Amino acid sequence: MPGFTRGLRLPYAALMIRWSDARVPGAARRLLFALLAALAPTVAASPAGAAGHITHPPGAQPDPNVGIVDIYTRLGYRQGEAAGTGLILTRSGEVLTNNHVIDGATSFRVVDVTTHRRYTATVVGYSVRRDVAVLQLAHASGLRPISLGRPAQLRVGQAVVVRGNALGRGKPAATAGTVTALHRRIVAGTGSGGSETLSNLIVTSARVQPGESGGALQNARGQTIGMVTAGSTGAGHRGYAIPITQALGVAGLIEAGTSTGTVHVGPTASLGRGVVLQNVAGGARVVQVPPGSAAAAAGLVAGDVVTSLNGAAVSTQADVRRVLLALVPGTAVSLGWTDTTGSAQAGTLTPASGPPQ
Repeated sequence: MPGFTRGLRLPYAALMIRWSDARVPGAARRLLFALLAALAPTVAASPAGAAGHITHPPGAQPDPNVGIVDIYTRLGYRQGEAAGTGLILTRSGEVLTNNHVIDGATSFRVVDVTTHRRYTATVVGYSVRRDVAVLQLAHASGLRPISLGRPAQLRVGQAVVVRGNALGRGKPAATAGTVTALHRRIVAGTGSGGSETLSNLIVTSARVQPGESGGALQNARGQTIGMVTAGSTGAGHRGYAIPITQALGVAGLIEAGTSTGTVHVGPTASLGRGVVLQNVAGGARVVQVPPGSAAAAAGLVAGDVVTSLNGAAVSTQADVRRVLLALVPGTAVSLGWTDTTGSAQAGTLTPASGPPQ
């Protein structure tokens, strides 16, 4: 059966996988695999881009690699590494990428592909639902932002190019194709085993490889008109990109600095490093609780089943992640669980600060 790579195609399902790159020993290369859920067009707003972006007049030919960065992450809680791509938004070092590129990252190494300068980075904020994130490069100045095109002018059959950190090897690979569809919706897997629906996507025949998530979908003038978010393999390759104006709209919400139901800004609350949950009937079972973790301090032990957090009922580990996303690290909230004897227990949890979701 043909499949999708985020590029394997399975009916109404999605899968997160890791790809190993022999040229980078021990590094796990991530790409979310997405699935076309519906072919009906969806409607999404296209707000204006944030300040700091540049555009070129008709006929101008910008360097197509300007504004692209390679992103390498260390997944400290998961004992791994990963690679992706990003797009420079401002001269002071704000970078746009996919949320799934930063998911679980505890540190970043970012390389500007045209200057070869290296930076560390911190997470400004992200939207799990929209698969958009913004990073801030440390001690960055005078960077050259991406050149923007106009997604609204796209037509089926138009020539496009995907550029990104293919297989985590650095130096953006360029893969040509054409626009095959617009306004499409897919269901994409998340690192927690759940899924998110992404709407209003651009579909292309250009092949998307692991590591190219967060990369540029460009028109024939080298202008970025989309951010790569997924790809497919099987009977004909497809690439999926978020229209750049749509991604910038989410970035603007992040830059505004206030968490909402759509975006998360600031530190991410966590049960603590090494805490492992498992879905069971009636809640999320605690499989592993390291000493010193926030979960251990709350009184949880292996075998307990979390049933509520901050007053919200918990049925799955995804529920726990969702509630944590709205919490502030260091602020105590209510916790309910069933212990190993089957007795209901109540207490408080003071979440730690952990990696982004």
